[in-house]
Amino acid sequence: MIEIIIGFILDLIIGEPNNPLHPVRIIGNFAAFIEKINRKIFKNYLKFAGGVTWVIVVLVSFIIPFFFLKWIYGINEFLFIGISSILIYFCISTKGLKTEGFKVIKYIINDDIEAARKQLSFIVGRDTESLDKRGILKAVVETIGENMSDGIIAPLIFIGLGGAPLGVAYKAVNTMDSMFGYKNDKYKDFGFVAAKLDDLFNLIPARITGILIIIASYILGLDGKNSYKIYKRDRKNHSSPNSAHPEAAVAGALGLMLGGTNYYFGKPVVKPTIGDNINEIEIHHVYDVSKILYVTATLGLVVALLLNLLVGGILK
Repeated sequence: MIEIIIGFILDLIIGEPNNPLHPVRIIGNFAAFIEKINRKIFKNYLKFAGGVTWVIVVLVSFIIPFFFLKWIYGINEFLFIGISSILIYFCISTKGLKTEGFKVIKYIINDDIEAARKQLSFIVGRDTESLDKRGILKAVVETIGENMSDGIIAPLIFIGLGGAPLGVAYKAVNTMDSMFGYKNDKYKDFGFVAAKLDDLFNLIPARITGILIIIASYILGLDGKNSYKIYKRDRKNHSSPNSAHPEAAVAGALGLMLGGTNYYFGKPVVKPTIGDNINEIEIHHVYDVSKILYVTATLGLVVALLLNLLVGGILK
């Protein structure tokens, strides 16, 4: 349990480390290497090639930290706690998510819309060139809301169930969806398994995240009642089976309308809206969603610790 707490605190203090030794970068490079091999071997069976790639990368991402930590534990228990805590820290992105959002807001505050659009393009998939101030703010709120699940709560849940090794394996699942889960000519077949299994792995965490956001809204004195109402009504208003769950809870808590049509690679993509247009979006809503982020993350830590206690009790 102590490794989970230390890893969580490290994330809050340090944030996302930008270095080539980050496990997610290593996993991404390894996945790209295995992709090249399997595309050559199974060039006429790309769905199968993608599935084999997924299995290899996830298994390796679990097995290496598992046996490495087991070996370290045999040497020194305190060294084990330290390394396990660092691996857990690498799996969580609470401060990093807030920091990326605030980088965009900094330019909005300085009335530099062009710079805000460019900064936003680093964290969203939609076209940002024509977004106005409110469009940028909406994108930031949506990004923070949606990523509370796969950036914080989901890894915490898997860490609670299986420690750092399962947390790293989950990051492999998430990374491969980010790399391969596109519906374009190159990845519609190869990335099929990665996209579907990412949806499966996030199915329960996304719903837990939505519930935790509602609880966080009550704790913060925001509109918890409306958060529950919009969550219940709009949690399925997305092509993904998971993304709208945290977004809907956030939209209700802040009285905002999120979602709707956006442009991707110059083409409009029509999506349902999430929430009601009770409030006009302003900069303070980004600060509010950041507060929700931190309280939700703390509640997620409690869930992870409870799961860790439960698993520990069962194994004993």
